[in-house]
This record gives sequence, C-alpha cells and structure tokens, in this order.
Amino acid sequence: MLVRFDSKAGTITMFGDVANTLLRLMGQSGAVPGAILAPDIPAAVERLQQAVSGQIEKTANRNKDEDAEPPVNLRQRAFPLIELLERAAKAGTDVIWEEERRSAF
Repeated sequence: MLVRFDSKAGTITMFGDVANTLLRLMGQSGAVPGAILAPDIPAAVERLQQAVSGQIEKTANRNKDEDAEPPVNLRQRAFPLIELLERAAKAGTDVIWEEERRSAF
C-alpha cells in the first residue's frame, strides 16, 4: 500500500508501513485515511523530529556486500514528511493522508 500526504503546501507519497510508523511517532493513530489540522502541525513535527533524531540503524554488520544499496533509515524516510508539514504549518493549511490509488492503463 502507498499513502499520499496532501495539502495546499504540497504532496508526497510513501510506503504504507513507513507512513504508519511516522504517523504514530508524530502522535497520530496511524489510521489511513486521516488528517491533521494546521494548528496541531507544529507539535506533531516536534514529536516526529525528536523521535527520529536518535534513529541510527546499525547496518554495518548486517550487510557486508559492497555492491548492495545501503539501507534507508527512518530519519531519512521522515525528511520529506517533515518538510511538507513545516511548509503546511507556515502556510496555515491542513494535511490529509489517504491510500494512494493508482489506475491501470
């Protein structure tokens, strides 16, 4: 599943499991669909930033293959959402999220 975060400040899409984790870290239930009102965004951003600031995945011993792609940690995955939330807070706009539905061609 993909989750789309949408507001007048922008749109991002991320994998559902990552989106659910980030929503919970920012104090939301993790339910999809959902929304956060503009006045509540700064506190949610603060909680999310605090939660991911200490996130360092220990991958040195996990993957010895030099040709393999390095894993993406939670802090890196949270960055686009934090940016969107900060822009929405600055613009005074709400953010909604819902399951991304792709139409077949």
